[in-house]
Amino acid sequence: MRIYKVGGAVRDRLLGIPVADIDRVVVGATTEEMLAKGFRPVGADFPVFLHPKTGEEYALARTERKSGRGYGGFTFHASPEVTLEEDLIRRDLTINAMAEDDQQNVTDPYHGQRDLEARILRHVSPAFAEDPLRVLRVARFAARYSGLGFTVAAETLDLMRQLSESGELQALTAERSWKEISRALMEDRPQVFIEVLRACGALKVLMPEIDALFGVPQPETHHPEIDTGAHTLSVLEQAAKHEQPLTVRWACLLHDLGKGLTPEDEWPRHIAHEFKGLKLIKAVNERFKAPRDCQELALLVGEFHTHGHRAQELKPSTLLELLQRFDVYRRPQRFEEFIAACEMDARGRKGLEERSYPQADYLRGAANAARSVEVQPLLEKGFKGPELGEAIKRERLKVLKAYKEKA
Repeated sequence: MRIYKVGGAVRDRLLGIPVADIDRVVVGATTEEMLAKGFRPVGADFPVFLHPKTGEEYALARTERKSGRGYGGFTFHASPEVTLEEDLIRRDLTINAMAEDDQQNVTDPYHGQRDLEARILRHVSPAFAEDPLRVLRVARFAARYSGLGFTVAAETLDLMRQLSESGELQALTAERSWKEISRALMEDRPQVFIEVLRACGALKVLMPEIDALFGVPQPETHHPEIDTGAHTLSVLEQAAKHEQPLTVRWACLLHDLGKGLTPEDEWPRHIAHEFKGLKLIKAVNERFKAPRDCQELALLVGEFHTHGHRAQELKPSTLLELLQRFDVYRRPQRFEEFIAACEMDARGRKGLEERSYPQADYLRGAANAARSVEVQPLLEKGFKGPELGEAIKRERLKVLKAYKEKA
């Protein structure tokens, strides 16, 4: 029995960056031997065990063979005869197909160290094209490591393009897709994820609503970058730069989908794109079964982001309706995330990345003003039921009028 660290733990140590997860592979062992040593089995599809003391995962070396469509369409074979090299060749990228023993001696049969030095993301073998999830994984790794100068090898991009054209991507489950998408959006350069998917044709298959934004012009006065797709990538870039949470990044990605529906003879204007985009945002939300908080914020940002930009121009009654829609009294954090998404949208414009966004403080002040209205005095005056609701609304409108005059 020989035990090796594999994959990301080896890759990141060689890159000199913190190692987050450690995967281990066991060569020359049987399930019975693992159980005899106190390891606990957890793998349903292939033999994975938890260490009796540390709880860390150990997987038996295995080979795999394509047996059906999609990510799950594989049969696995684990036995003591499977070599380390056979286990490593089934992995996606050369930089993930290295192993090291306890003395940090590296086994690198597929030249992962060479590709680390060259800053190349390259597939290990032609079997790469058997797993459609790898298209998303490579795009995610590109987003993670592009800051270090990594790019996708041309031949790997060709295989990703073949997968995108094969129909295999449609076999991916919503859960697996969302796991990769959400992780990619939280990388330092999430816009690179979208760029790589677009370069290999996968964006058109997985998110045609976003792909449709590229080549669609906007008024240069407000959008010096002009192209709606380029603007979306810039907004996503700003969201990462300002360390926004996943909910905000997802909303930033989807906020302008309605512009993809504008007839060409109306370009570069996009009248009512906020409302037109809602059905598209809903479709993307449902396609990937995004978490509820991500879905809700994306829809609200899509509908109201232009309200955010015009916050100081809004009538007190319109401002009150906005606050009501966000339920700022019970869910203040969601309104904060809306403000953040609006600010990222404003900053995601060529040459305007550092421009101030006074609308943010104005909206926060309005929310605080509305929240300052106390219910108890109205109850003491005898208001109840629907009348109480109307009285609260009148008081909130009164304080918002005063707030706007003072501001």
